[in-house]
Amino acid sequence: MKKLVLSLALTLGIGSMLFAQSNAYQFTDDVVVPHTSVKNQAKSGTCWCFAGLGMVEAEIMRKYNTELDLSEMYLVRWAYANKFEKYIRMQGTCNFSPGGEVFDVLYAINENGMMPNEAYEGLVLGDKTHNHGELHTVLAEYGKIVNKQHNGKISKVWDEMVQEILNVYLGETPATFTFEGTEYDAKSFAEKYPLNIEDYIQIGAFTNHENYKPYIMPIQDNWTNTFTYNMPLDELMNELDNALNNGYTVGWAQDVSDKGFSRNAGVGVVLESNVEKIRQSDVKKYKKMSDNEILASLYKFESVMPEVEVTEEMHQEAYENGQTTDDHSMLIVGIAHDQNGNKYYKVKNSWTSNYGYEGYWYCSEPFVRLHTMFFTVNKEALSSDIKTKLEL
Repeated sequence: MKKLVLSLALTLGIGSMLFAQSNAYQFTDDVVVPHTSVKNQAKSGTCWCFAGLGMVEAEIMRKYNTELDLSEMYLVRWAYANKFEKYIRMQGTCNFSPGGEVFDVLYAINENGMMPNEAYEGLVLGDKTHNHGELHTVLAEYGKIVNKQHNGKISKVWDEMVQEILNVYLGETPATFTFEGTEYDAKSFAEKYPLNIEDYIQIGAFTNHENYKPYIMPIQDNWTNTFTYNMPLDELMNELDNALNNGYTVGWAQDVSDKGFSRNAGVGVVLESNVEKIRQSDVKKYKKMSDNEILASLYKFESVMPEVEVTEEMHQEAYENGQTTDDHSMLIVGIAHDQNGNKYYKVKNSWTSNYGYEGYWYCSEPFVRLHTMFFTVNKEALSSDIKTKLEL
């Protein structure tokens, strides 16, 4: 029965027409990988966990035909405690922030297990949504205090203090919990739906690294120093398509500070700014518009406009000049096209269903090519050619 439900969900997703508030962009889903619902990270810098756990939930759905709503905050606790320890061991010389990467979720589950959200929501202060501003400030300031060694040395109790702070702001974690009539602890629950961390990989495409070799991406949220395997950009995009077409979601680390990423329109685009190219794309539409009027219409998201053809060199330059940074994580769940036939990727965000297309964004192929830092995916989703090149 569960297989039937998943098959119906996948089938119903294909070919459905979706409209955002402005109706400027009209999307038809071509591929939708079964996945769980859109969640809300609210006022917390934990997009990495929502994206990563969304991928884990989709993997459990794919492997075990079971839909789970897992606890993000249980894994956020693990990350905060481990980040804090690294910060102390390195005497405050490394980054301490709420951020992270999709792969951190796999580390957390592998080391500490997992539990359903109903067993641990991480909401104990009376708020209905996550708000970690004070939590992070307290931990960051306490880290500075410990590193100052006021007693002439680092105290032996800092780890206990960190756990107490997390207890105050997120609540104590239950030693055991009951789910569907059976009692578990976090590790036994993870063992019920086992995922092997060795089955997953980060892949990227940067010209300053050797192709088909692993490297450590030098970004602040990669606090675990996870390896990324490099390849040409065209091949990276082919692997994204291969994964989605074969039923695998893809964790996505990328930049959403670009003006082409619209919260209200629910799209991510890289629009062409060359007026002549814009005119040539639709002579009738732009015939009566002046150059200034055309340029003024850019990024108003009132109509579908032509986009830039993003090359590997442009992708590299955007990374090197800071236009592409690692400021958000989301989950890519499908492939779609707009009313003009342009290709997009359907992306599950963690900003509630009140934005975009009921919580989903449609990011154009040029946008993904330009602003991708790396993908996290099951190795099984990779093509045989890339597996051979990466010596997996």
